[in-house]
Amino acid sequence: MRVIGQDEVRARLTYEVCIPIVRQAMIALSRGETRQLLRTIIPLAQGRMFGVMPGALGERAAFGAKLVSVFPENFAQGRQSHQGVVVLFDGASGAPICVAHAGEITAIRTAAASAVATDALARPEAHRLAILGYGEQAHTHIRAIAQVRKLTEVRVWGRDLARAHAFSTAMTIETGLEVTAFAEARTAVEDADIICTLTSAKTPILQGAWVAPGTHLNLVGSSYAGPVEVDHDLVVGARLIADSREGVLAQGAEVLAAKAAGLIDDSHVVGEIGEVLDGRLEGRQSTAQITVYKSLGHVVQDLASAQALMESSPS
Repeated sequence: MRVIGQDEVRARLTYEVCIPIVRQAMIALSRGETRQLLRTIIPLAQGRMFGVMPGALGERAAFGAKLVSVFPENFAQGRQSHQGVVVLFDGASGAPICVAHAGEITAIRTAAASAVATDALARPEAHRLAILGYGEQAHTHIRAIAQVRKLTEVRVWGRDLARAHAFSTAMTIETGLEVTAFAEARTAVEDADIICTLTSAKTPILQGAWVAPGTHLNLVGSSYAGPVEVDHDLVVGARLIADSREGVLAQGAEVLAAKAAGLIDDSHVVGEIGEVLDGRLEGRQSTAQITVYKSLGHVVQDLASAQALMESSPS
């Protein structure tokens, strides 16, 4: 059984490699070619969680699960917030064939999925990116979005301005992009073409009134029912596309909150990003439309990434 550790995942699962993998995985999901259950999340003490995400890439294809803990305080201590393994089984024999580092796969494939959605839904000329949050996913999203749009400016907001400044300085040095920290979320998103919400906020940190017409948003930070990053106005006023419609209707916090308030029904989630990529659903309908990709993260992304690493393994 092949064991693929964090360093190897980081070295070989580049954004150039992962973005097309995720794209094809989401098309397969929306075509019904994959098999998966809704994730199971067990709450632990102090806001920590343990999740189980099972799935299969097809009836006779590889299958497996991601087993992952989420300890939000880890990042401040120099460790990944997501810790765990992706276990891959052979579709022909049923034997376990690979264990891969789930934290690193999650970090890369989540940003790659946002890049796929951005490429499909953002205006072609979009070049100003606003990042809300300065954690691990902020790093990966800047790197990934830069693969699909020619960025000229990146704006960053976080609750601690000093940490936002430190993050911006580091990312400017790494990427060569103009990355600037802002004291207020409202000014950070003003006139942004692309916005990524990547926080652990329990209540909205972004209001629809602040978002300019034509903006595309990736809502990523809340991955289960409960915490919301954006207000009802933004959800109601946007064309909302899910990674998995079933998943978002069951566990997408912003959608569930707007629905509970009587402002939308299930039809407001117009479809899945895989349907857009497959040409079966219209994505952006006008230059002025606000589009939202609601990302919960999906096990087919993890399994497809692990399979690609396994198949291209040098040993």
